[in-house]
Amino acid sequence: MRLTSKAGLALVATLLAAPAAAQTTGEALAKSRNCMACHQVDVKRVGPPLASIAKRYAGPPEAVDYLAQSIRKGGGGRWGAVPMPAQTHVTPDEAKQLAEWILSLKSAQ
Repeated sequence: MRLTSKAGLALVATLLAAPAAAQTTGEALAKSRNCMACHQVDVKRVGPPLASIAKRYAGPPEAVDYLAQSIRKGGGGRWGAVPMPAQTHVTPDEAKQLAEWILSLKSAQ
């Protein structure tokens, strides 16, 4: 199939822009839900860098659900002595969006 029409070219442009939009949306959501108070993308703060989390959990298909659950329920012992408190103000859908965004950062480190 050739995409030479204006509609075809617009579709290609939209598809190529989608990852960048997801990155912007994920980062904005992380900021609005105060994730960045303890995490940075590529530098350790209170919690591990988000890129390190992405690298550790990259691959398994259940990683999104696992990370979304960890965001909502909190946890400890996997990254050091400081536990992550439960983020109950984050909805299940937001937690999934955040987990997907975090996993997309695996190439950022």
